[in-house]
Order: sequence, then C-alpha cells, then structure tokens
Amino acid sequence: MDISKAREQWPQLMVLAQAGDQQAYTRLLKALVPVIRSLVRKQISDDVLTEDVIQDVLLTLHRVRHTYDPASPFLPWLMAITSARTIDALRKRGRYRLREVENGEVFDVPSPDTYTETHHAQEELSVLLNQLPPRQRQIIEHVHLHEMSLSETATRYNLTVSAVKSLLHRALTNLRRSGAHHDQS
Repeated sequence: MDISKAREQWPQLMVLAQAGDQQAYTRLLKALVPVIRSLVRKQISDDVLTEDVIQDVLLTLHRVRHTYDPASPFLPWLMAITSARTIDALRKRGRYRLREVENGEVFDVPSPDTYTETHHAQEELSVLLNQLPPRQRQIIEHVHLHEMSLSETATRYNLTVSAVKSLLHRALTNLRRSGAHHDQS
C-alpha cells in the first residue's frame, strides 16, 4: 500500500479509535511512528532524544485523541502535536543543561544548530499563529499546545464545545492556507 492511501485511512482509524476500537488504534499508531520520526528528525539529530520525543508524541496523541475533529485533515493535527512536543523537548534539554552549569557539573555543550533549529521552528510557529485572529490563536494554543480538553477550553472562554470545535476548524483551515502560502514564499 502506498503512503497516500495509508494517509487516507488515518482519519477513519482515529474515528474508530475514538469509539474504542483498540485494533484500529494500534494500526494507526504503528502507521504514524515512521511519520512522527521523520518530522522529529527534521528538528533533532540526537537519536535518543528523537525516540523520547516519539514516545512523548504517542502519549500526547493518546491523551488528546478526543480533540481530533474528523471533519478536519489529520496530518496538520498530527504535525501541530509533533511540533509542540519537539519544541518542548528541546527547551527542556536546554533548561536541564543550564541547571547543570549552575550546579558546576560537567555537561555536553549542544551544537549551535540545535538552538538555531529550535529558534527557527519557534519563530515559524509564532509567525503562523500570529496570522490567526486572536480567538482562533488562543483556542489552538490551549487545545493543541497546552493540551487542554475541548470542554476545559470552552469553560475557560465561556464557549460551547461546538463553538470551540468550530474555532479549531477555522483556525486549522487558516493555518493550512498560511502554511501553503508560507511554503511558496
């Protein structure tokens, strides 16, 4: 089966997983691991950290699988989660190493490329998010980056869950348009 046909199945597998189908969920996760690995390796060259991030992405997918809207494309949703977990891992590694320096312990100096790649990814994400209307940006940040549930986000902004889903859908649509335009620049 070619990659594009497999990708076409991901939304349906996620819908089945959301409904409790463990076999569909297992098939989906197995299919996603190489894709997640590829996305993470664009930002991280350390194999051990890459595998840690893959596991973190899989755990995050498990925690937030209820936020996937079958009416929206699956890949941008997956990419947002993967990007957030990758950036978190790079930030955490940076903070950890800074703590080691403060304690006077021996440490490995990360390559300048790590900071450059992270900074570039953060800037790119920030540029894309800042193109969204404020309410859409807030909803994306809370649901996808801070991993709040749809109901938690709805409560925070005094909205219905349907309104949050609608804002998410519009935000992801706008991000896809911005991302396509950004790639052509």
